[in-house]
Amino acid sequence: MNILITGSTGLIGSALISSFTTGEHQITRLVRSKPRPGMGEVFWNPQDGSIEMPGLEGMDAVVHLAGETIAERWTAEKKARIRDSRVNGTRLLSESLARLAQPPNVVVCASAIGYYGDRGDDVLREDSPPGSGFLAEVCREWEAAAAPAVQQGLRVVHLRIGVVLSPAGGALAKMLPPFRMGVGGRIGSGRQYMSWIAIDDLIGVFHYALTTESLTGPVNAVAPNPVTNLEFTNTLGRVLGRPTLFPLPAVAARLAFGEMANDLLLASTRVEPAQLLSIGYTFRYPELEGALQHLLG
Repeated sequence: MNILITGSTGLIGSALISSFTTGEHQITRLVRSKPRPGMGEVFWNPQDGSIEMPGLEGMDAVVHLAGETIAERWTAEKKARIRDSRVNGTRLLSESLARLAQPPNVVVCASAIGYYGDRGDDVLREDSPPGSGFLAEVCREWEAAAAPAVQQGLRVVHLRIGVVLSPAGGALAKMLPPFRMGVGGRIGSGRQYMSWIAIDDLIGVFHYALTTESLTGPVNAVAPNPVTNLEFTNTLGRVLGRPTLFPLPAVAARLAFGEMANDLLLASTRVEPAQLLSIGYTFRYPELEGALQHLLG
């Protein structure tokens, strides 16, 4: 399979590239720097709307991951970059793919469970309404930006990705140093739900989305057993053999991280992967403790 991928250097992109090349797929990277000869790279710049259209021809599938990191304090400028990188990039890519003489069979776009917002104990499935807040607004616009590809008849899958667990990066990598030193603990009340997925399962979901013709539209890319932040904290401490006695109060989280704390650290999002379960996807790591034991050796 010839696969075009954006965001190939991030945590998910790097893992996907390794998986794709092991499977003997042909990979082309959409990059914002000058393409290197012989490296399978095609230039694009979502900021000014430029893209090398000839390099998009001949693709069987597209994986779209590119977007500004959200794991930093949100200033007005940062929020604009978060929104624009996702919405403008997705719109440019989908419009370009829709104009091809032979467009790809499938486009798998990253989205996020931030779509649902802070919803307490509610069980959220793909047909649940969107929530409120900055991330929910971004996710709605992000998914809507793929409309040109959908209207052209391409199969478009929006993977609403939860907290990705990997020691190589992301949330878990940031948690490990304090937890290993025995100074980790819950965030806020600890009652907020965390919908997570092990990196191995997420890569499996991407492969499944690329090859399963019946899968389309929003798909919750989370493990089937979400946990509260307190449960996550206690499980991580148990796997590491360390105490978890040092909570981060909600007020301290807000002082340290501002608005980001409300949307990322303190929001409760209890998500069920209803689409995946209904068509028979089997998770390798459906339970948190087994996932952490695997990931942390």
